[in-house]
Amino acid sequence: MQLTKYKVCNFKSVRDSGWIECNDVTTLVGVNEAGKSNLLLALWKLNPVTGGEIDVLHDAPVSKLTDIRTTQETVPFVTASFEVSDGDMEAITTELGFRITPIKNIEVTRYFDGHYDVTYQDKFPDIVIEEDEDSEPENDDISDEDESSEAILEQSTLDKIVIKLLPKFVYYSNYGNLSTRLYLPHVTKWLKGETVEGIVKNHEQIRTINVLFKFVNLKPDEIRDLGRDPKDIVAARYGYSNRTNYQPTADDIQQAQKAKEERTILLQSAGNKLTREFADWWKQGNYKFRFDADGDYFTIWVSDEKRPDEVGLELRSTGLQWFISFFLIFLVESKYKHKDAILLLDEAGLTLHPKAQKDLCVFFNSLAKNNQIIHTTHSPFIVDTNNIDRCKVVYVDSEGYTVASANLRDSDDKLNEQSIYALHAALGLSVSDILLQGCKPIIVEGPSDQIYLTAIKQALIGAKKIAPKEDFIFMPSGGVKGISGVVSLLGGKQGKLPLVIVDSDKSGQDAKKKLSSGLYQDDKNSIIEIGNFKQIENAEIEDLIPLEYMEKGINKLFNDIDEDEETFEEFYESSKPLIPQIEQFAQNYSMELDKGWKVELAKSAKSRIVKAKEIESETLNLWKKLFDSFQTKDKKQR
Repeated sequence: MQLTKYKVCNFKSVRDSGWIECNDVTTLVGVNEAGKSNLLLALWKLNPVTGGEIDVLHDAPVSKLTDIRTTQETVPFVTASFEVSDGDMEAITTELGFRITPIKNIEVTRYFDGHYDVTYQDKFPDIVIEEDEDSEPENDDISDEDESSEAILEQSTLDKIVIKLLPKFVYYSNYGNLSTRLYLPHVTKWLKGETVEGIVKNHEQIRTINVLFKFVNLKPDEIRDLGRDPKDIVAARYGYSNRTNYQPTADDIQQAQKAKEERTILLQSAGNKLTREFADWWKQGNYKFRFDADGDYFTIWVSDEKRPDEVGLELRSTGLQWFISFFLIFLVESKYKHKDAILLLDEAGLTLHPKAQKDLCVFFNSLAKNNQIIHTTHSPFIVDTNNIDRCKVVYVDSEGYTVASANLRDSDDKLNEQSIYALHAALGLSVSDILLQGCKPIIVEGPSDQIYLTAIKQALIGAKKIAPKEDFIFMPSGGVKGISGVVSLLGGKQGKLPLVIVDSDKSGQDAKKKLSSGLYQDDKNSIIEIGNFKQIENAEIEDLIPLEYMEKGINKLFNDIDEDEETFEEFYESSKPLIPQIEQFAQNYSMELDKGWKVELAKSAKSRIVKAKEIESETLNLWKKLFDSFQTKDKKQR
C-alpha cells in the first residue's frame, strides 16, 4: 500500500494538523518546538514495527487529558489514507478465499484505546460472483439473489486483513546513536527491561543497541560467556565465588579457547557484513567496521582508506554515528522483515557536514524507490530544491497548536515566518549553486511551472533523451510581475541574461512584450514562449502534459460531482488550453476551486510522470524540443 496522506489530531501539541499529502519523500519543515516530531510520532503509532506503544498520559494534549483518559475508545489520534495496489488485492483474495470488487483507497484511523476503524472509498466492496463461461443457466428466471455466493463478507473480517497488510512504520531520531564501547552487564539488564542504578535509561539508544545485537545474531550475555576465562568456567561450574582456589583442567582451557575463537569469528563475520552493506549507503568514504569483545566490554572500531588506524566509533564524526545507527535500525527493523516499511526520520542528518546533508537528499530519493520517507528538518541543506513541492511547512497557530500546510507562504506572524525560513534559505542556496557552480537558471512564472518542468527534465534524462552538461534550475518568480526582480538577482557577471519561459495566455503575452521592450530588448531570443511548442491558442505549460498524467489530479478537484453527471474527460477538448476548461467546468457545477489548486494539480502530474514506466515517444519528442531550445538560445547569446 502507498501512503497518500495523513492527519493527526488530539496528540501532544496537535489539535488538528490538517491533511498532510505524502510523496515518495515528504519533508516537514519548521523551527524547533513547532511540533514536527509529534506529527511523526503519531503516524508511527498507527502501525509501528517495534515499540510505539500508546501512552495516553504523555500522548494526549495536557488540556484534554482528563477527558481523553476516560473516553479513549472514542478519541482518534491519527488517520491515514492508503492507495491499495493490485498486489494488495491479490493478498486480500488469498486471505478471504474469494474475490471482491476492487478497493482503490482506504482510510485507517487509530484510537487511544488501540483499536482501528477502516473506511473504504465510496462504499464497502461486494463479493464477485465467479461465473462459468461454458455453462448456461438452467432457468432464465433465477434471480440475482439466488445466484449469490455462499461466501459472506463481514466488515470486521476484511478490516483485520487490511490492517494486517498495512505498511509498518520505522521511526528514528538522533537520540538513538550508538556509543563506541558498551558494558555488557548493563546492556543485558537494559534489554531485559531492567534499570541500572545511577544511570538514566535512554530508550532510543537501548533500541539501537538491541538492533545491533540482532545484527550480530548474539545476545550480550552469550558474548560474555564465549569470552570467559578458564577459571571463570570452573568457578561457574562448581558455584564457588573464589576462583583462585580452583585450577582449570586442560579440557577447560581448550573449551575456553574454542569459545573465544568462535566469538572472534562471529564478530569478524558481522563486522565484514556491516562493512559491505553500509558501503551501499554511505558515499562520504569507504569505511571498515570491526566488532570486538574484551571481557565485559563490546567495542565498535572504525577505519577508512584515508585513516587506516582504527578508532572507536564515538571518536568519529557524529554524522557517521547517526548514519551507522540509523542504518542498523533500518536494516533490522525494515529491510529484512518489512520491505515496504515507511521510514519516519526526525531531524535526519543535522550533525552531517552541509555537503553531506545535500547528499542526504539524493540518498533519500534512492532509498524511496523501495520505502516511502517522511522526514523533519529545519536545515536548508536538507531541503531538495528540485522537489520543493514535496515540502510541508509546520508551524504553531494563534492558539498554540501544531499545524502543517502545503502552502509554503502560509504564515502570518514572526514564528511562522521562521518556519519557512529554511525553505527560503534553500532557494537562496540554489541561487548560490547557480552562480558558483555553473548551473543554468531558467525563470518561470510560478511554482506549478517549476514542478512540471522539473518532472519533464527527470523524464527526459531517465529516457536518455537529454544529457545536459549543466543542470537546469527552474526558478519561480512569483508571477509575471516578479520576473524582472529575479532576473536582476541571477544576471550573469558579463551581462548574460537568464532564460525566461512564459505562457502564451494574455498575462504571458503582456509579460513578453514588457520584457522585450525593456530588460530583454537586446536579447529577445532568451524569452521562450510555450505557444511555440504547442499549437494551441493561449497555450500554457499544462498543455505540454498529456491528459493521462493530469486526470488523477483533475478528478480529485471534482470528487464531489455525482457519478451520473458529465465527467471532465467528456467535457475536455484537446484543441483548447486545459486550465480555462478546468475553471469553466468548475463554474458549470457552481464549484469554487481551492486556493493553490494549480500547484496541487502539478504535484499530482509530476508524481505520475516520474513513476511512468514508459512515456510515448511523441510526448518525449515534444519535451525534448523545448529543452533543446534552452541550449539553442544559449548558443545564440554567445
